[in-house]
Amino acid sequence: MLTFISGAEIVFIFFIILLIFGADKIPTIARSLAKGMTQVRNATNEIKNEIQKTADVDPSKSITSEFTKEIDKVKDDFDKISGSIKRKL
Repeated sequence: MLTFISGAEIVFIFFIILLIFGADKIPTIARSLAKGMTQVRNATNEIKNEIQKTADVDPSKSITSEFTKEIDKVKDDFDKISGSIKRKL
């Protein structure tokens, strides 16, 4: 962003700001700008984290694991039933 602005132009901009707002208002303006930038940065990080969380969750894996669990339960139940039938014979 500041790559196209030279040092002399930055000094000139600060001088104009000093003339417009005065020396006593510049620290409060700088603080409010810093708070705003921090809030924007935190908001973008939260958005990035939410996108990353959604990208990490693979719905096909969760569905596959649920089917696998159900199949294992059915196999266990079938083994229990067939075991009791074999004992009776």
